[in-house]
Amino acid sequence: MVVKDLDIAKFGGTSVGNLAAMQSSFKVAVSNPNTKLVVVSACSGVTNILVELASGSCNGAKTEELINRLRGIHAEIIAGLKNQSELTAYIEERLSEIRNLCVEAGMSRSDALTDRIVCHGELMSSYLFTELFKENGVKARWFDVRQVMRTDSSFGCATPLVEVIYSLVQEKLMPLLTGDEIVITQGFISSNSEGQTTTLGRGGSDYTAALLGEACNAATISIWTDVPGVYTTDPRLVPHAQPISELTYLEAAEMATFGAKILHPSTLLPAVRRGIPVYVGSSREPELGGTWVRPATESHPPFRAVALRRHQTLIVLSSPKMVGVSGFLAQVFGIFAKYRRSVDLVSTSEVSIAVTLDAGTQTSGQSSISEDMLEELRSFCHVKVEHSLSLVAIIGNDMSSLPGIATKAFDSISSFPVRMICYGASSHNLCFLVNEQDDVAALQEVHRHLLES
Repeated sequence: MVVKDLDIAKFGGTSVGNLAAMQSSFKVAVSNPNTKLVVVSACSGVTNILVELASGSCNGAKTEELINRLRGIHAEIIAGLKNQSELTAYIEERLSEIRNLCVEAGMSRSDALTDRIVCHGELMSSYLFTELFKENGVKARWFDVRQVMRTDSSFGCATPLVEVIYSLVQEKLMPLLTGDEIVITQGFISSNSEGQTTTLGRGGSDYTAALLGEACNAATISIWTDVPGVYTTDPRLVPHAQPISELTYLEAAEMATFGAKILHPSTLLPAVRRGIPVYVGSSREPELGGTWVRPATESHPPFRAVALRRHQTLIVLSSPKMVGVSGFLAQVFGIFAKYRRSVDLVSTSEVSIAVTLDAGTQTSGQSSISEDMLEELRSFCHVKVEHSLSLVAIIGNDMSSLPGIATKAFDSISSFPVRMICYGASSHNLCFLVNEQDDVAALQEVHRHLLES
């Protein structure tokens, strides 16, 4: 089943953060007659509150304080709507369930329980957003995405089962999109084959929109946020950052992977598989335009953008046994795989290997490194762990084949001590690991040197 010219619109937390934001997002959604499916995040700040509640560290008074904050965020929206008694009852039902689950978390925290708690953010925001459509005379239907968004049981950062999602979407969701209603559903949340709630990891609402786009064979996917498109770097950190009108899938994926928060790192994978163009724009100021992410673009500059990714951990493994011995790296990476830690950057010398680990995308925010893993590594090499590091990544095209490019990049970072450099594995990025206290200044200097001249 296919819906012609289907657009899937995703609205982030700031785009549904309060009544005014929801009203702006509503206008954006209905302005495109092809938008038949809307995906929303939790209201801004809600997921963080829910993660804290799920931590198991809150006493009764703290739990009630946080639940009252959740109540206040949603009450502000309800106050501007008509059907207040029904909406309030729905929110109170969700809050009561959250309170009960927090009692369980206080006895024994788990990623599975965290997912059961944090899913309520999207359930509440999407329910209120649906009511806003109805009160404005637009036919709208609330849909629980967990009916179709099937994953494995890796709670906190689950892996989607793409073929199962396609089958379920065709069966349960596509028939709804052929009518005259706009279907409003949730990002980020999902379920396993047993019906248990899972999540796609922090920032996973973009991923939801793309997975649904792939399953629906959508014509476009629109990501609506609080900034008008993708910039050459974070404009909140670098005042002279410039908007980018178009990006290739590869450039956007590199930017997302290395810390650009405008897109979730996994978002583009389903879009790439189907060749679906992705638009990124501002729900507050849609008239300012945005960024199209496509398979190919007309321009291919050597330097396209600079990204910053914080909370990096560097692990240096040293052993004279490395010299001339095969299998050492396999042993090291086997241990990382055993403990499900993804390695980002790698640098080697004759007697040592240095790797970086990201803080992770777990919903729970748990980013500590397993002491058991470190002990296994220490059984055959010396281990040094360094925290408080940040990654500055230069994103571009054909960087390794153009003369003078590396020199310009190295010159741009010359004022700062660099802990690690990664270059050569890809012609589309060059990465520097710097001290966390230097990261903003380094980002500004690299941007000034490479993208403002």
